[in-house]
Amino acid sequence: MTKLLKVRLLAFLFLAVTFTYAIGQEVKIKLVTLADVHATIFPHDFVNDRPLDGSLARVQSFMNEQRALLGENVVLLDNGDLLQGQPTGYYFNYIADDEEQFFARVLNYMGFDAASVGNHDIETGWEVYNTLKHQFDFPWLGANILHIRTGKPFFEPYTIIERSGVRIAVIGLVTPSVPNWLPRKLWEGLEFTSMYSAASYWMNHIRENENPDVVIGLFHSGAGPVIEYAGDDIYLENASHYVGKYVPGFDVILTAHDHRVRNITFNNSTGDEVLMIAGQSFGRSAAVVDLYFEKSEEGGVKLLRKEGEIVEMAQYMPCPDFMAEFAPEMRAVREFVNQPLTRLQNDLHSRDSYWGNSAFTDFIHQIQLELTGADISFAAPLSFNATLNAGTLYMRDMFNLYPFENYLYRMDLSGKEIKDFLEFSYGLWFNTMEGPDDHLLLFRDAAAGRQSVYESIRLANAFYNFDSASGINYTVDVSKKPGERITIKSMADGSPFDPERLYSVAINSYRGSGGGGHITEGAGIEHNLLETRIRWVSENDLRSHIANYLQRQRSIEPKPGNNWQIIPEDWVKEAAEKDRELLFH
Repeated sequence: MTKLLKVRLLAFLFLAVTFTYAIGQEVKIKLVTLADVHATIFPHDFVNDRPLDGSLARVQSFMNEQRALLGENVVLLDNGDLLQGQPTGYYFNYIADDEEQFFARVLNYMGFDAASVGNHDIETGWEVYNTLKHQFDFPWLGANILHIRTGKPFFEPYTIIERSGVRIAVIGLVTPSVPNWLPRKLWEGLEFTSMYSAASYWMNHIRENENPDVVIGLFHSGAGPVIEYAGDDIYLENASHYVGKYVPGFDVILTAHDHRVRNITFNNSTGDEVLMIAGQSFGRSAAVVDLYFEKSEEGGVKLLRKEGEIVEMAQYMPCPDFMAEFAPEMRAVREFVNQPLTRLQNDLHSRDSYWGNSAFTDFIHQIQLELTGADISFAAPLSFNATLNAGTLYMRDMFNLYPFENYLYRMDLSGKEIKDFLEFSYGLWFNTMEGPDDHLLLFRDAAAGRQSVYESIRLANAFYNFDSASGINYTVDVSKKPGERITIKSMADGSPFDPERLYSVAINSYRGSGGGGHITEGAGIEHNLLETRIRWVSENDLRSHIANYLQRQRSIEPKPGNNWQIIPEDWVKEAAEKDRELLFH
């Protein structure tokens, strides 16, 4: 079949579909939703310099195909955490100075119909997300993000999308835990209310004022626990299932944030079926929902059925037109990440951080202590299994060394709070051993073997919550239960450690704002009092400070310290070897 015949056939099919709509028969509308793209615009991993199966460039090819088949009856949505991840985000959010923000250009080019706000989008700061709010050609949704001064949503709470006479209501929500993770300066003037209360209010508003034919929840929040009704002010990080069950009216809920693929149905509190679906992160797949409606001759519309599917993007080549349109921006990112910083004299492996002192994590401790002048530093390995090879260190390596745009705090903590913080951390990290045959690490299900390519799936808790300390000498006794393991022997210089004394502590903004629970559940500091403990906040993100430090060094040779040990040593040595093989085989 010639290209001309293919075009004529597609045109005929489109006219046939349009005619079918006109005579009042079945109408099909396709929702295509991306989640947690994390700045994966191009089909290239700029950190590790390799191709990617995902990207918006591949999604564009898929959208071209679907729009050729269904015309305007394809609705394209983004479900948050678009702006942070690949260096593309960092470069265009903080370094490039373009009149039209890059992400606005890309999403407007692709013809998005709506998007929700993600927690990492707020992390970019007021200047970035406020600019994008005005430059996007579509509504950016966040019904539970209120402007404190006005009491009204800072972003749009919902939008109505009309296709072939069908009215589609889309309500956008974000996890309300943002203030627990980010410095106040990034969200100053905003309030994050519970997803349930916002969904209830706007569902009623839409039902009374908009006459929708279908209601979609675009939630930057994971499914969360399956729990009984617990009130309208419940603050769950992942609340999509709770909202879908106890706020009747949603037909489809699109989830995000937890990076979990799902395609399930459940019944809400009134017995109606809700489809809950999410594709893979980083543009590797899309959640696709086909909605079928019946239109009566009198103009009524009835939702007949909904069908969910996860479509892999690896089967689509990057769109040539897309790649040509944004070729200058791709070259700019390449130049940025290929900047040489310094010479590294030895390999650094993040995997070494799970078994004791490591050069990888101790280098972060060193930087944090130098930047803050603090007595003690807390840090975790933020890459699961990254290696920085000896030789030239480039800017791209900074995204393996420090993947997140955290700021750095100096906070005041008492000696007792420091010990309790560490007890909490190592409780997440290590198993309670009864002998050398036990596991050292705390696994979710060690007998099940590797369940997924997603690195941390087999650990009971996220590796980026495994905080160690520098500036003090201590042991971790894994033969004891969590809460009884830590013995702090002295300060690093050998002077006594005093549980009653107040110490200055270097800690990243995620942890210092309550992320992970170490400082609230562990150290026992009430969340509303955390800001009273902060004595200094870095001007820029910690990664940029690390890069600036490295540019001033001709070479570096980080070495592991020797300030903390896991005991009993004979048990630990044998168990660590087995666990290393299990975790990284």
